[in-house]
Amino acid sequence: MDKSSKRVTVYLQSDFHHALKVKSAETEYSVSDLVNDAVRDALREDALDLAAVADRAAEPAIGFEDVLKKLRRDGKL
Repeated sequence: MDKSSKRVTVYLQSDFHHALKVKSAETEYSVSDLVNDAVRDALREDALDLAAVADRAAEPAIGFEDVLKKLRRDGKL
């Protein structure tokens, strides 16, 4: 185990815990590895989302009513 790892208590639903144990046995990855990978993927996705928001920060805001008006005008509603 990596020295920078921290021991934590996490409460999982029984079905999730069972699925992780089965996957761990089938893939030879530990439950900790699987959980760390899932957390890493979730945080990476959040970082990508935040980057996309930052990239679009200069775009003008469009109100929902304006979107509906445009859809009606274009015959899509």
